Order: sequence, then structure tokens, then C-alpha cells
Amino acid sequence: MLFPFSVYAYSSEVILGGSTIGIDIESNGVMVIGFYQINGKYHKSDLIEGDIITKVEDTSIETIEDLSQALENNLNKDNIQITFKRGNKELTTNISLFLDSGVYKTGLYVKDGITGIGTLTFIDPESNTYGALGHEVLESSTSKIVEVKTGSIFKNEITSIDESTNGSPGSKNAKFYYNTTYGDITKNTKYGIYGTYTDEYNKDNLIEIADPTEVKIGSATIYTVLEDEKVEEFTIEITKINENSEIKNIAFAITDENLLKKTGGIVQGMSGSPIVQNGKLIGAVTHVITDNVTTGYGLFITTMLEESEK
Repeated sequence: MLFPFSVYAYSSEVILGGSTIGIDIESNGVMVIGFYQINGKYHKSDLIEGDIITKVEDTSIETIEDLSQALENNLNKDNIQITFKRGNKELTTNISLFLDSGVYKTGLYVKDGITGIGTLTFIDPESNTYGALGHEVLESSTSKIVEVKTGSIFKNEITSIDESTNGSPGSKNAKFYYNTTYGDITKNTKYGIYGTYTDEYNKDNLIEIADPTEVKIGSATIYTVLEDEKVEEFTIEITKINENSEIKNIAFAITDENLLKKTGGIVQGMSGSPIVQNGKLIGAVTHVITDNVTTGYGLFITTMLEESEK
């Protein structure tokens, strides 16, 4: 009997990341992220936070502008049919508009895209594909994954750091250069964001890929940006390895005093920072442990490379 199996064609060497990137994703439809009162009342429908509006009556919806125009075209109706996605299901409901001070309102907070920062993990020079973040991009109000219609990664510069404290992870703050793009975004998955890297890069900055069996408890380093676009190397200590976990494969603690002085621990925007041990790329920083922000988790690099090939 023959069994199906997957064969991945990623390179045994990749370009080492560590650089800061801006992330801009236009979602596939308009996401409901909350509700507000009009004249003391909330609107009534079957919509909940995280639903993706795809149609108003027979008009397809891709942006907030589409939604506004389609609603305006149906002001004469007491009940307007809305088609929406909830997970893999397509559903319909009806909404009524509220007239408030001469303006028609829905009572819905909506969003059609998301912008943020992260860290580039690798570029595969054989395919010019890249991987970054090591985890999905979520809409912050709903914690729902953002479905990609189109997207790009672009230049940014780190301007300051809000330090992490236990119970309150900090963040990198950045200046965005939207017109200087580095590549597109084609996938947003639980293992990171992926696409084609279109900017120039140093093809000599190669590093060998480590198999998960090569990862050991002990010292390692991470590469990330704390100021402007300067990629720096910092020491960590790997404390536990879990090959059976889907995403939290590498538990580690930051030991670099310089990094701790500047950040207090792991901060938002550090996700995707490559982890290197014994001269090989072993993984990427993905999560901070909020009770002890000097500790966190990483994902095996082989998982990210496999995801980039799907």
C-alpha cells in the first residue's frame, strides 16, 4: 500500500534575517471588530466580532468604502441583507440603519486591513520567498486571524522602545516608509507571514539550516533591531526543547544584559527574530511569557521553511 507524503524543497542554506519590517495587510472583506450605541441602543443582527462582511444585498464588499457606498445605495430599505463569513461558513443576516443627527449609522466598528511591525526571519535565495514573525497576524480587538487579500512588507526604522515589565510586554516603536516595499504578503498562517522578497539583499549572508534534532539546551543568540535599522546579536539561554509542540518548540531566557537594559525583556515587534546556535539557524522568536518577560518561546525554523513551500 502506498501512503501519501510531502516533500519539501527548501534550501539547506538561507539568508539570515533579523531586520525590522513594516507589515501592511488588506483583508479579504470587512471585519466586524465591535459595536457602539446610537441613541442608547445597539443594532440588532446576527453579526458578532470577527465576522467578515462580504456582501451588502447583491454587491460584493472588499473595503470599508465599498461597504459605505453599498449601504448608501440601500437607504430606502428597512432591512438590508448582509452576507458574511464566520470561519468557513457563509451566512446572511439583516441590519437596519440608525438615523442620528441627519446621518445614517450602522452601530458597527469595522476594519479592512492592519498595519504593524515585525522581524524578518529568513530569505530563501533559491525561490526568493521569505518568512517572518513565526506566528499569525491577528486583529487586536477580536484576536481573529486576518485573511490576506493583498499585502506588503516595507521599510521601517525603530525610533524607541517601550520596555517590558512582568505582566505588561512592551513594544518597538517605528517610523514607516510605506513607499519602500521589500516584498508582498501572500500567506498569513499560525507559523508566520510569507511571500516573495523583491528587494535586493546580500546573497553572501548565508547560514545553514539546523534540523530540530540538532537544537540543544544551552547558549544561543538572537538577531533583532533595537535602533534605526541596525541588526544586532544578543545572547540567550535555551532552557527546554519540545519537538512535540506545534509552535512552542524552544523555551529560552534572555541573558544579554545590554538587551535587558534596553528592552526589559521580549517586546512586541521582536517576533520573527532568528535564533542561531552553533553557527546554524534553528528557529525564530514567537512568544513572550507575560509573567516573566525575560523568557519566551521560539518555533523551529524547519516548520517555517516547510510552511513557505506549501
